[in-house]
Amino acid sequence: MAVSSAAVQPRPSILSRSLSLLADSRNALGFGFMLPAAALLLVFLTYPLGLGIWLGFTDARIGRPGIFIGIENYQYLSEDAVFWLSVFNTLLYTISASILKFALGLWLALILNQNLPFKSFFRAIVLLPWVVPTVLSAIAFWWIYDSQFSILSWALIEMGLIDHRINFLGDPVNARASVIAANIWRGIPFVAITLLAGLQTIPQSLYEAATLDGASRWQLFRFVTLPLLTPIIAITMTFSVLFTFTDFQLIYVLTRGGPVNATHLMATLSFQRGISGGQLGEGAAIAVAMIPFLLAAILFSYFGLQRRKWQQGGGD
Repeated sequence: MAVSSAAVQPRPSILSRSLSLLADSRNALGFGFMLPAAALLLVFLTYPLGLGIWLGFTDARIGRPGIFIGIENYQYLSEDAVFWLSVFNTLLYTISASILKFALGLWLALILNQNLPFKSFFRAIVLLPWVVPTVLSAIAFWWIYDSQFSILSWALIEMGLIDHRINFLGDPVNARASVIAANIWRGIPFVAITLLAGLQTIPQSLYEAATLDGASRWQLFRFVTLPLLTPIIAITMTFSVLFTFTDFQLIYVLTRGGPVNATHLMATLSFQRGISGGQLGEGAAIAVAMIPFLLAAILFSYFGLQRRKWQQGGGD
């Protein structure tokens, strides 16, 4: 009696059936694609973050692991005038630079969104300050702000606007304004290009309909452009705030926190105490103290994205 071919075929194993089910599941497939990225984040982000939090509760120094001392580092920082000055400098630096970068970046994005000649060339040129390495930009600004050979002071003297050279980096007030200006110059391209990409997604038919209804240019911006651009603004400004708040290279090259700690940010102070000073526990505690501010910026992005409900016809 002939045996049918179906009868002699081996039954698929449990492992092969499981793999087949996983392959047919879109969620499982997506999870599989996310595993490599999750592993990288775990190794290069989660572990350093956890180690930093642990070091903040120890008296670790370079050369010895240290012991657990609880919140002594944070108690010391709460009474440290230099730490609170760095917090003030960081907030001033972040808020001032972020507001000006947003205003100038949005203005530049609106200009680049017009039908200008050679607009592709101008869009590429705008990116140069962002593409140039931060250290090279800082060295260029260091020369521009030099107390003796400043090209900016020379130009202002030649135009008759001032009668003596400006001490840009030697005076506390001037130093704060100088590093903020340098950060704005570097950050405007990122804001402008990102908002420009958002402007490109707004349908022109909305502008045409509003124009037919008699809307002015300000009304077009206020009631068409701004509401539809809100989600992009939320994301862009969140990244801008994060980049600015954690800025290190620009400050370290230009002033190293001086003069008299006037430009010390939390990031540069953490490096000075933890690496240069050898107090790893104290430096880690300063870095951990930055986390609540960063979480606030992330929450700002989250609530800003809720404006998508408005775009989809739901409640705002």
